Amino acid sequence: MKKEYQKFIPEKAIPFVQFLIDKHSFDLIIVNQRQTKHGDFRKLPNGKFQITINNNLNKHQFLLTLVHEIAHHVTHQKFGRVQPHGIEWKTIFQHLMLPFLQPQIYPKEVLPYLAKYLKNPKASTDADVQLSLALKGNRAETGKCFIFNIPYGSLFIFKNTIYKRGNKRRTRFECLNMSTKKVYLFNQNVEVKLHVA
Repeated sequence: MKKEYQKFIPEKAIPFVQFLIDKHSFDLIIVNQRQTKHGDFRKLPNGKFQITINNNLNKHQFLLTLVHEIAHHVTHQKFGRVQPHGIEWKTIFQHLMLPFLQPQIYPKEVLPYLAKYLKNPKASTDADVQLSLALKGNRAETGKCFIFNIPYGSLFIFKNTIYKRGNKRRTRFECLNMSTKKVYLFNQNVEVKLHVA
């Protein structure tokens, strides 16, 4: 029987992923989209380990998230309790990602951004705007657009709330919540819906 996760990752990545699953025993559960995270790793009360990954990610995002979470598991096994995204995790994540850095697995347009990101990986791939956009094929979800494509002063909807796009700071946009009049900072690659009055 074909394992469920296999349809979520690039075909050429399957042998590497299967090796990691066999070597570091854990349950992999594919779940519905969560707003705040792409995946997570946890030790269950029964002593088993579980990794969950969102089902809405494309194959390249899914694979990167899965290896990110496996790195948490391996870090936990090797070092116990350490900083979640500290030097131990970064080193293990870099090491685990190496076999996947090839054009048969990641598109050649993505590889330079991925290699740059892996020099000092952050807690979230979304923090790296260029990599995040490359992984999405520089296309927003149907019916949405990236916040950096919205003209200054335009209204948009995010999580059922209307905002007005303001100035760009270094890497984020100031956006005014139209109901509370509070200003929030938005990552420039957040996907939103234009508000049509």
